[in-house]
Amino acid sequence: MSQPTLLISDLHLDPSREAINRLFLSFLEEHRGQVAGLYILGDLFEAWLGDDAAHLVAPIIDGLKAFSTQTPLYVMHGNRDFLIGQRFCELTGATLLNDPFKLDLHGEPTLLMHGDSLCTDDLEYQRLRAQVRDPAWQEAILAKSLEERIAFARQARDQSSGRNQFLDDYLMDVNQKTVEDAMRQHRVRRLIHGHTHRPAVHHIELDGAPATRIVLGDWYEQGSVLKIDESGFALESLPVEG
Repeated sequence: MSQPTLLISDLHLDPSREAINRLFLSFLEEHRGQVAGLYILGDLFEAWLGDDAAHLVAPIIDGLKAFSTQTPLYVMHGNRDFLIGQRFCELTGATLLNDPFKLDLHGEPTLLMHGDSLCTDDLEYQRLRAQVRDPAWQEAILAKSLEERIAFARQARDQSSGRNQFLDDYLMDVNQKTVEDAMRQHRVRRLIHGHTHRPAVHHIELDGAPATRIVLGDWYEQGSVLKIDESGFALESLPVEG
């Protein structure tokens, strides 16, 4: 049997979150050279201010680089780290994936997404998502000083946290029709995503046949990893030590 593939998302790494940073670095060390590949489906960082700010998280960059010397590493943009660019990939050895990204994963056509584009009931967020992914908007942000970008990210995070407190629950989750449309468009019966912080395995019916949507968990109070090989998959939690 071949080595398993690992998928994670929503780590929200930040220098202030030392326990989670240590957990992630230990995770990389444990699995380096032992798995077929690692896919990080967005929000690896709490905020990514541009590739010129990589020095602020140097231990994470170094850990990713060491990992990628022995194991394929793939990264997808999330809603917090959409400014990850080519320099980041050069520093870490990661390959940046489009969202969505389709691949054959241990014999099963599979669609990988961050997941925020599936939350189509939240119209205000979708407008914001379109704005921050506009190349002209990104160019304007990256032209600001690092100090200005840090202040901007802090303000955006505070606004987002305040807004989310008042959102109806359904707005924070995916739209089922959008999910089914994406799976039909890409001709898959397995979809894996993060973003909602609601780890679960959803067995659904799509056009009269079974299909599966797997939601990855966040790394706030614990770690979360999906392991897949030819025999199946397992969605596991990782305890935080100390």
